[in-house]
Amino acid sequence: MTALVSVRGVHRRFGSGPSTVHALRGVSFDVEAGSMVALVGRSGSGKTTLLNVVGGLDRPDEGSVVVDGDEVTGLGEDGLSRLRREKVSYVFQTFGLIPVLSAAENVGAPLRLARTPAADREKRVALLLELVGLSGHAAQRPGEMSGGQQQRVAIARALAASPRLLIADEPTGQLDAETGRSVMALLRAVVESEGVTALVSTHDPVMMALADRVIRISDGQVDA
Repeated sequence: MTALVSVRGVHRRFGSGPSTVHALRGVSFDVEAGSMVALVGRSGSGKTTLLNVVGGLDRPDEGSVVVDGDEVTGLGEDGLSRLRREKVSYVFQTFGLIPVLSAAENVGAPLRLARTPAADREKRVALLLELVGLSGHAAQRPGEMSGGQQQRVAIARALAASPRLLIADEPTGQLDAETGRSVMALLRAVVESEGVTALVSTHDPVMMALADRVIRISDGQVDA
């Protein structure tokens, strides 16, 4: 297998002088294409900062990040927008759904922005809602759904544009244990069925067990 993500010598600092926070300290690792990797560490260990740097939401102070052949750290704003539109999608613990839109409309939003023809968009949305087990909830709005159902909609939306890399930051953090386990199993299933690569931060041992690889991070450094 080849590496879809390659991180080399990444440093990220916040602040200056004596108050400087070293969020990442020379981080290096690869993520193989088609795999699911769990990023594990305590709160404040640097997990979210690392995910943001890999996904192009933040820039490192030093080092290199390559995603699917793109040197992320060298991209301008247009290039980063293209990366996030075409290659990288995100799932957050807060779901991030648009409250006034139905489940189907939320899932289809990235395709609408990409000007996907309506017939193709509807077909893709229906397929994804079936994939996440929500075919019967297409017309419901987020406020009419449970937390687990909302996160399933968020996963379907993240997959809408067929990304190469799915980044999930504590995707079960707002869910009870049983619902969290079902969402984690779903993430494992979509890695296999959609051929997507997933980088998932988590505290949950069940997610670690489902992952192909676990990367542990502590004080901004990884034991890969």
